[in-house]
Amino acid sequence: MIVAAVGYLLWRLRHVSIPEIIRRFFMSDCCKPKSNCRYDLAVIGAGSAGFSAAITAAEMGAQVALIGHGTIGGTCVNVGCVPSKTMIRAAEALHGARAAHRFPGLAGEANVIDWAGLIAAKDDLVTTLRQKKYIDLLPEYNGIVYLEGPARLNGQGVFVNGAAIPAGRIIIATGSSPALPDIPGVAEVPYLTSTTALELAELPRSLLVIGGGYIGCELAQMFARAGTEVTLVTRRRLLPEAEPEVSEALTGYLRDEGIIVRTDLAYRRIVRTDRGVELTIAINGAEEVIPAEQVLLTTGRSPNTDALGLEAGVRLSGNGGIVVDERMRTSRPGVYAAGDVTGRDQFVYMAAYGAKLAAQNALNGDGLVYDNAAMPWVTFTDPQVAGVGLTEQAAQAAGFTTKTSIVPLNQVPRALAARDTRGLIKLVADAGTDRLLGGQILAPKGADSIQTLVLAIKHGMTTRELGETIFPYLTTVEGLKLAAQGFGKDVAKLSCCAG
Repeated sequence: MIVAAVGYLLWRLRHVSIPEIIRRFFMSDCCKPKSNCRYDLAVIGAGSAGFSAAITAAEMGAQVALIGHGTIGGTCVNVGCVPSKTMIRAAEALHGARAAHRFPGLAGEANVIDWAGLIAAKDDLVTTLRQKKYIDLLPEYNGIVYLEGPARLNGQGVFVNGAAIPAGRIIIATGSSPALPDIPGVAEVPYLTSTTALELAELPRSLLVIGGGYIGCELAQMFARAGTEVTLVTRRRLLPEAEPEVSEALTGYLRDEGIIVRTDLAYRRIVRTDRGVELTIAINGAEEVIPAEQVLLTTGRSPNTDALGLEAGVRLSGNGGIVVDERMRTSRPGVYAAGDVTGRDQFVYMAAYGAKLAAQNALNGDGLVYDNAAMPWVTFTDPQVAGVGLTEQAAQAAGFTTKTSIVPLNQVPRALAARDTRGLIKLVADAGTDRLLGGQILAPKGADSIQTLVLAIKHGMTTRELGETIFPYLTTVEGLKLAAQGFGKDVAKLSCCAG
């Protein structure tokens, strides 16, 4: 075995890098399952959730079959978080130069001079992170065997490329894909998704973004700042899960940047034209046609459950996600699921968290419970939107008698010093106990402050305790202290650092 391994490595050394040599050795025929092999755990899906489950199990001493199909690494590194956020940051750099005039005596300008070069740099980053954070990790865990091919469940277990993969437990972590909206004609027009929009070789002259969730808002602003004429349309309001004050303010800021935002409408039909596409909408019964060169669909994601053979005892929810209980168990004994395929909490960190719990429960007796009560979320618009816990409406629906505090950013010294007072902070608390229930931040770089509120909610702090906590001056996070004090004081009447 050792001689074969050394010979394999030396022969391949002339052609590929050392990390790639190691990867190919560990994924070569010597590691394919034999008829007498048995795995403690089979993980279907090689994205963030799949790797989290496999690594957790391997660290517990288990033998793991990690089954991937397609590009290794899943959504986040390949087509989601990493590529979108680097492009969003590039657009922020453009906007930052143009917004320099907010300081007296300054002026600035910036433009896209090589869109293809920007896309190429994004692709290089994706390739590097996929290699370092996924491919190169496999040889570091002796208990993980990587298998490539479509997986399918039946009554006996998992099959890959027609071969049975014997395993004591199974975790499904196959992620999700962009969903098509229910608009007549949408399947007949050339449309972009959040994946293909970031692969465009040329910047479109005009873009119609359908869907007002976090992906739609982020990409609409990114393309607008890059120079595209953008129209953003949505059936309800922007970020419908956010506080209404946050949604309304963000809508205004996007419009200030020249984005046409149309909300509270109905889709009638979409057709292809010789200049691109035309979407017919209806507002208060009156129809209107919106033309654009390209259309980007951002109306949600669908769990990847097709062709998995889940009819063999695994129940699905109304949105197509795999139903799991609080311990990540599906309706079929011995089968667990985690990540986007469950149709809930579709964030990469929650996928990794849920998959880790699933692996621990699968191997150690189902003792751990999934807890998302203090789950932070972020929308990377500018200003950013970040939140945790219950909204005012959700808290009332849960039976709480609520009280709220809203502080506009023009009361936060950091925002005044930066001459950028776009945004607000809203906190929700239980009126009876003063305990914090939730909060949202709309502010430039506001996402970096949300974890303070996460910890406050996780540890059951009251608004008084948060308001009495020492915060550093001239920081965005100081706004949380001011918002907490706002339950009992008029913060406009406070001196700097007072209270």
